[in-house]
Amino acid sequence: MADFMNTPLLRVVTCGSVDDGKSTLIGRLLVETDSVPLDEVERARTYRRAGSVIPVGEIDYSLLTDGLEAEREQGITIDVAYRHLLLPSGRRVVLADGPGHEQYTRNMAVAASDADVALLLIDATKGVRQQTMRHLTVCALMNVGTIIAVINKLDALNFDESIVDKITEQLNEATSRLGIQSTLVIPVSALLGDNVISKSKNANWYQGPTVLGALQEWLPSKSLDEAELRLPIQSILRQGDWRGYAGTLVSGKLSIGDEFMVSESGIMAKVSEIYISGVPATKAHAGAAIAIKPDREVDISRGDLLCGTTAPLQPADRFSADIVWIGEEPLAHGRSYLLISGPSSVNATVTSIRHRLDVNTGHEDAVRQLSLNEIGRVSIATEKPIPLDLYSEFKDSGGFLLIDRVTKQTVGAGMIHHVLRRSFNILAHKFEINKETRASLKAQNPKVLWLTGLPGSGKSTLANEVEQALFQLGVHTYLIDGDNIRTGLNKDLGFTAQDRAENVRRVGEVAKLMVDAGLVVIVSLVSPFRGDRDSVRELFEAEEFVEVFVDTPVEICAQRDPKGLYAKAKAGNLPNMTGIGQGYEPPLNPELRIDGTADLTQSTAAVIQKVLKLS
Repeated sequence: MADFMNTPLLRVVTCGSVDDGKSTLIGRLLVETDSVPLDEVERARTYRRAGSVIPVGEIDYSLLTDGLEAEREQGITIDVAYRHLLLPSGRRVVLADGPGHEQYTRNMAVAASDADVALLLIDATKGVRQQTMRHLTVCALMNVGTIIAVINKLDALNFDESIVDKITEQLNEATSRLGIQSTLVIPVSALLGDNVISKSKNANWYQGPTVLGALQEWLPSKSLDEAELRLPIQSILRQGDWRGYAGTLVSGKLSIGDEFMVSESGIMAKVSEIYISGVPATKAHAGAAIAIKPDREVDISRGDLLCGTTAPLQPADRFSADIVWIGEEPLAHGRSYLLISGPSSVNATVTSIRHRLDVNTGHEDAVRQLSLNEIGRVSIATEKPIPLDLYSEFKDSGGFLLIDRVTKQTVGAGMIHHVLRRSFNILAHKFEINKETRASLKAQNPKVLWLTGLPGSGKSTLANEVEQALFQLGVHTYLIDGDNIRTGLNKDLGFTAQDRAENVRRVGEVAKLMVDAGLVVIVSLVSPFRGDRDSVRELFEAEEFVEVFVDTPVEICAQRDPKGLYAKAKAGNLPNMTGIGQGYEPPLNPELRIDGTADLTQSTAAVIQKVLKLS
């Protein structure tokens, strides 16, 4: 038997269409290797879900991985079920049973994100289906090194070799297109056990390994110990005068005396102490959770990435990435999200959607949005430079999540494709004349008054009155109106959620430039989505952004209807009308709420008072 501690851990994801037999295959592997408790095996002998044809007394292997009651009732896997397998060779295997239904592709993507091998189940009676191709594409994007295509249910087709040959031909075409280097096809019957644990007598034309044999024989293409050093810092440890830095060594190896670099700052130091589980050590290997102490005082924070000095990782703020969209709302370019990679987090904007990938044909479709479970390539700009690797080389430091800033839900799983060159060619210049000197010349505190509300709420009317009043007081102002900006800078944008996000982003950037010029900027913009407004707020310093909610009931707005928009929407000629065809998200905590039905003079005075109080 192989040395248990030195046998590489194997992470496996099982995937494929629903009812292709994933859970049954895993269940049989678990039982045959004594990797499941006896009470669970006994329950699988006696419990039966609706529609089951397996006699009571025999093991229903599929029950051993369906962890949710809803899954048992429906007979499908909707969550990722993890199981541990100990093979006869001593190898430890972590099995992740990914869901088969299309709407749960996001769950499957999570399961594939750290997998070394994918067991791709294919029902021989149905052949390669769309979900099979979708899962194969996700595995390729997630850089799963080896695909074991398990052609199941051959017992229903008398183990016909020609069926296997036909499916293999389809798979070879797809794997070649996706750039998958290692693929093995195994014909099986998970229900009867053929070619799962032992060789099948019914398919004697097949000379390859069994599923168990393939897992036992697998070896990584390269050792993570030999890769470049990557140590994301997860926490700072302090004890008296002692200060150390802890994290998981995701690649490379580290010994006392080795030199490292803090990627963000370029500062270099040497390792003077190493601890593994609190015990002093002289070296550490990839995968170990460690704490280190530098040989001198170095500015290192949580989220920093330590790398080697021979090929240091340069932080960047522009990336091209492949993304699996898992949010209920479509991906909107121009909208700001929170990007999380390991312990690091930074605000990020999807600046463009390059294409959507057709998982069946591999064709790259030009689109303006990505919907739930769709896969595409995007360009991302981060608020500040961040060290991210190419996902094809380093999964841990090349993958990331996108988080919706309002709901805090994970909406996208991304893989860095390459760093955009312009990220290194653009450097912000600092000039002697800045925002403070310009504001001092004007004797005022620059800021943005962001008026938001439904169409017809009275934003533009109020903005006009406020600017006139400030002008009379000698305040240097500029008014940006939503309709006016769409006649020039934003004339290329429509009124979809994606175009509205970009409209708000551009207006926010223009307002930022004007604040830098020392002006008080008044923005009158519907800006219906809370997340877009919050993204603009973060462009400014504290108290520079004043959100004014012009709160007018939609019925009153429709009665006013100064532009005839509500009439058009009612007639069905304006599908994206805010408040009618498209929702409006009112501010939760605006600096000022104005009753849109109140006296205009009083409302203007309230805004002016707020401005002067903040000045």
